[in-house]
Amino acid sequence: MLHTLRCVNPTREHPAPPEGVLRGMFEARKAVFVDLLKWDVPVLAGRYEVDQFDDIHATYLVVTDAHARHLASARLLPTTRAHILDSFYSELCDEPPPRQADVLEVTRFCLDRRLRAAERRTARDALVHHLVAFALAHDIVALSAIAELTWFQQILAFGWRCRPLGLPRNLDGQFLAAMRIEIEQDTPARLIAAGLSEAGVDAPAHRAAA
Repeated sequence: MLHTLRCVNPTREHPAPPEGVLRGMFEARKAVFVDLLKWDVPVLAGRYEVDQFDDIHATYLVVTDAHARHLASARLLPTTRAHILDSFYSELCDEPPPRQADVLEVTRFCLDRRLRAAERRTARDALVHHLVAFALAHDIVALSAIAELTWFQQILAFGWRCRPLGLPRNLDGQFLAAMRIEIEQDTPARLIAAGLSEAGVDAPAHRAAA
């Protein structure tokens, strides 16, 4: 099941994260990005990974099971406002980072640590298909993103039209690359042709406000 969500920043307007799907997403982000990958990012109440971009301008796509338990999620940020690539990693781009109303930045792409390998693949494929469907439904022509080099190479192999925005760089001990992913009418078919299954894409989006 896919949830398309917006929320206010729990670090400012509210003392605690919202209940339900978003709470599960913030918990999963802490388990992956802080506990596993050791990122130096804010943690709220010792349980939730939340940063300054988790505000009313962020949109979240969250894939859950039938019991609303987190499987995979991603955050979309408008590039017309401050976002991660232009705020912290602009040196990854040979030209100025994208700043267009019809380009969104994908951040915090998160697969739940509790999933087994086959489940992770299904959840990943479903989330990628949902990202493309969301972009097409909202007249978004491209997605920008930053990825560690191994993950970047996987993304390039997804079948969509994707190009680096500059050469990978060693920043803080890891090689990172910025990319632009073109979103076109044939992108869903390209994903399928490259082997990304639609098996997990079995429910329409549910809109909710936190």
